[in-house]
Amino acid sequence: MRYIMLVLSFFLLSGCSFKEAPVMKVYSLLIPHVSPVSGGEYRNKILKVSYPVGLGEKLTDGMLYSYSLSDSGEYLNSRWSNNIGRLLQGSMIQILSQSRLFKVVVPYTSNIEENLRLESTIFDFSHHVRGKASYAVVSIQFTLTNAETGKLLKVKRFSYRENTPTIDAKGYAEATNRIMVKLSRDLVRWLK
Repeated sequence: MRYIMLVLSFFLLSGCSFKEAPVMKVYSLLIPHVSPVSGGEYRNKILKVSYPVGLGEKLTDGMLYSYSLSDSGEYLNSRWSNNIGRLLQGSMIQILSQSRLFKVVVPYTSNIEENLRLESTIFDFSHHVRGKASYAVVSIQFTLTNAETGKLLKVKRFSYRENTPTIDAKGYAEATNRIMVKLSRDLVRWLK
């Protein structure tokens, strides 16, 4: 009897270990093309782009969703290709470099002495599902300061809400990339 129980236990436990875990899907932020801008008051200035600060959730590679203000979580089988702070910082550096608004655009860790600093605060970067409605939400505030004097030059909060084609991480990523096109265009216009 003991032998039979041991064999049955083995089969029951081994059945659980042979199940395959769902495949992890990895999504990235696409860098939209930005046309070079002619002129601009900062053309001869060096800009450092700071690492974003997150006000709500910790900045990770997790894809966040919420069903209400108090019911939120992180997708288990989907993630961003990198920490969202790094993705956003890298995107801003590439977008602003393409725009040619500045002499050079570098990350905050660079040893180059900058004239200007662009800081960002993330208020929301998540997938909202409310009943049958599903949308990506991005809300980021940018602050441009004179690094030499510490004087605040400009501050603006950009907030977007874009419907998702599907109510899952893939739809969220697609809608977020559409938002990135709008954010890129608006950020370059604001800094011009």
